Amino acid sequence: MTGRLDLDAQPPIPPSKAPTTDETRLSWLRLARSQNVGPVTFVQLLRRYRSAADALAAVPDLAARGGAKRRIKLCDAASAQAEIDAAATAGARMLCLGAPDYPGLLGLIDGAPPLIWALGNSGRLTPNAVALVGARNASAAGRRFAGILARDLAREGWVVVSGLARGVDGAAHAAALEELGGTAAVLAGGVDQIYPPEHAELHAAIAEQGVVVSEMPMGFEPIARSFPRRNRIISGLSQGVLVIEAAERSGSLITARYAAEQGREAMAAPGHPLDPRAGGSNALLREGAVLIRSAEDVLEALTPRLSNKIAEPPRHYLDAPFETQIESDETLRRRLIELISVAPVEVDELVRQAGAPAAMVASALLELELAGRIERAPGGLVSRVDFS
Repeated sequence: MTGRLDLDAQPPIPPSKAPTTDETRLSWLRLARSQNVGPVTFVQLLRRYRSAADALAAVPDLAARGGAKRRIKLCDAASAQAEIDAAATAGARMLCLGAPDYPGLLGLIDGAPPLIWALGNSGRLTPNAVALVGARNASAAGRRFAGILARDLAREGWVVVSGLARGVDGAAHAAALEELGGTAAVLAGGVDQIYPPEHAELHAAIAEQGVVVSEMPMGFEPIARSFPRRNRIISGLSQGVLVIEAAERSGSLITARYAAEQGREAMAAPGHPLDPRAGGSNALLREGAVLIRSAEDVLEALTPRLSNKIAEPPRHYLDAPFETQIESDETLRRRLIELISVAPVEVDELVRQAGAPAAMVASALLELELAGRIERAPGGLVSRVDFS
């Protein structure tokens, strides 16, 4: 029941810009780790300049144009090289956006990571992937159901993607490992950081038979705000996200929301109405998620997607490459700062209200983000962080 996804969509970065040498990989990593350079800004810089090295050289001036109060901190070559050396010691590979070995599904999402580290068999990062997520304090029945689904799906050639958390995640990974290691664990810390600690053996087994991935630096210990970033990668690697036992404020619902934003399938297993661990997953079903009772239901929902190009999320200002001669001006930057508040707003709306060409607005937003005055969210949204 397996198939292959058509991935001939235009990548967010031209393949010719993906790094192919040690020197270009070092510059790529330095740019990705530099202050205020998020995934969307990284892509914009690569569209605007010939290489990551050229973009690095331009960043300080762009930040100054945006009103930075102090000189932006670029990642230095020594720090980037230390991360590369740590990855080599751990046995991890750098997969760069736009390169042939970068996961095709992940490359289609808005704000795709400029790079991810992969520990283990990166060939597991295929389009035949489904995410299974759920409660950390899952019931015995929930864990058993997650294991049954993961085992059956892996037996059919699907890779089970999850977050290595306690409960549903751990049960899904362990069961998928029984079927030729068909699982991928996405971490909120570095691929060499085991969290939770009791999953050390599971982490080692996945690294040996499946694959462990993260966008975070080697040695990075997970913090609260890195888990939503991890969740968007879990959904981004998958054709769909299946939620098993999730409370109404569960992080699993964030993963399901990302799936919907990314044009992936949202699925949920029904739970008892009196069990608070099923409140969120039952709510997903009320909102139109596909009801899942068995692996056959998952295959029925996802297999047709393998023969059709995935519906791409809106690209907004990423649709066209930058041109070096397009620059913003101080008047436009002031106008945008007036329009942007702490509540996220769509870039398209800013273009409309600013009354300026989209390319000029994109250039101004790039400068303002590098200056640390605004920040971006998935879906082409921006919000303000500096009210000076």
